[in-house]
Amino acid sequence: MENKWNFQGNGELKLAPTPRIRGVLSMIMQNLNKDDQRTTIPLGIGDPSAFPCFRTSISAEDAIVESVRSGKFNCYSPSVGILPARRAIADYLSNDLPYKLSPDDVYVTIGCTHAIEMVLTAISLSSPVANILLPRPGFTFYDTRAACSNLEVRLYDLLPEKGWEVDLEALEALADEYTVAMVIINPGNPCGSVYTSQHLKKIAETARKLGILVIADEVYNHLTFGSTPFVPMGTFGSIVPVLTLGSISKRWIVPGWRLGWIATCDPNAILQNSGIIKSITGCLEVSSDAPTFIQAAIPQIIENTKEDFFLKIVEMLRGAADICFDKLDEIPCITCPSKPEGSMFVMVKLNLSLFDDISDDVEFSLKLAKEESVIVLPGVTVGLKNWLRITFACDHSILEDGLGRIKGFCERHAKKQ
Repeated sequence: MENKWNFQGNGELKLAPTPRIRGVLSMIMQNLNKDDQRTTIPLGIGDPSAFPCFRTSISAEDAIVESVRSGKFNCYSPSVGILPARRAIADYLSNDLPYKLSPDDVYVTIGCTHAIEMVLTAISLSSPVANILLPRPGFTFYDTRAACSNLEVRLYDLLPEKGWEVDLEALEALADEYTVAMVIINPGNPCGSVYTSQHLKKIAETARKLGILVIADEVYNHLTFGSTPFVPMGTFGSIVPVLTLGSISKRWIVPGWRLGWIATCDPNAILQNSGIIKSITGCLEVSSDAPTFIQAAIPQIIENTKEDFFLKIVEMLRGAADICFDKLDEIPCITCPSKPEGSMFVMVKLNLSLFDDISDDVEFSLKLAKEESVIVLPGVTVGLKNWLRITFACDHSILEDGLGRIKGFCERHAKKQ
């Protein structure tokens, strides 16, 4: 007699209505033409570590080697992270703030995505009917994690005609008594935007008026190359409590090292008094820890990385952004509303009326992969249908080749005049 089992898979993980980035990129990769002998050009994901010109600093590598060889950090880590790492991160972040963070304000995580997971889980405990305000377009891991935590997602729009600023009036209209937080991503993924100090202050004042905290995703902090300097949201922590999320992944070009943090920028101790800090530490206690040997290397990584390294990375990104903007301007079928000023991405709009046989952004991306071996991310994946997110963080010659292929593809599929 066959045994009866009470479990089965549902075939597909259905967590949020927005498609997940990795799944979409995997689908597009499967559409590549195996007979195309040209190199595949990856303009769909923000990981420049594959390119030798974006190699991390030698001092960061040395710090990891020294940490491993010391034999002192093969142990488990405290759930909030080891003290030297927390102190170093607190000092690093304090350099840009009008007040000083302490190690107790910092919680070490397994990269920034783990920080997102911990924070959304913690705030979901505020109420069984809590909701959160997320940007559109945005980084859709937030949508997915919110769904896992039973947080209702309400999407507020970013305004392309205003440098992708937050539509604050519309955001206010979305909020109600069950709204607990809003997320901002600055510098912007997927838009390449950088918010001014004035706009950040308006965001803080709006959040205070609504009685909600701000989750500031600053994983691309200091990767700015336009006219607007990076200002951390924590600068306005005296107006509204801020949970700052970050990591070494982007600025040091080491996404595989998986070292991130949550920092409480809250000089008025509102997060402590409301129990949010207790919820965060509770979530961390039932989660995995960042590798101890990488945590132990953090003080040296931060202290010993020379400014020359950061300047080199920013200059390469500035040059890549220039190339990207100029080359896209040559393609009538694609509109780029503004030149990127930060992060590694730009959002561009498809002018579908100019195409002969392309109906939407997904079809564009699939055909582009098959015909030109170029990978881009359909905008629907980040919340804007019939747009594309293009990553420009790659070797300049490879970027020019990829954009040239996109131009040829668009010319081939354009309506004939």
